[in-house]
Amino acid sequence: MKPTALESLRALVAPVFRRPDYIQAAALCLRDSKAGRDVLMITSRGSGRWVLPKGWPMKGRTLAGAALQEAWEEAGVVGRVHEIPVGYYTYQKRHRTGLPLSCRVEVFRIDVADLARDWPEKKSRKRQWFRPDAAADLVAEADLAALLRRL
Repeated sequence: MKPTALESLRALVAPVFRRPDYIQAAALCLRDSKAGRDVLMITSRGSGRWVLPKGWPMKGRTLAGAALQEAWEEAGVVGRVHEIPVGYYTYQKRHRTGLPLSCRVEVFRIDVADLARDWPEKKSRKRQWFRPDAAADLVAEADLAALLRRL
């Protein structure tokens, strides 16, 4: 069946309005405890939801390096980052203009050696260790929850 003129126009114009995914880097901060593996979660500054430390790529750093820097700034994490991502998830970020931005978040494992008593965003965030299944129950993104459950 031949497409209508409107369908043809949509097919022609739609790619112009589709935004590419924006890339971010997240830190999957892990420690081994007597009970097993724990995941460090932080609260977001806006809504107070539990999330992983994450942020935008940084000039002069790999994405893994950016994830490690975000883990320090947002949660006071000192540790070793793995350069190969363990996975990714996607979410819609609201731009200050109100437009949604589609973000793909590359997730990098960090083996936590220590947590600082003081860190840059201490006054604006909480941090807490969770078992992976409990952390998965807290997050809004289905792909991130699945990644946490695989731990």
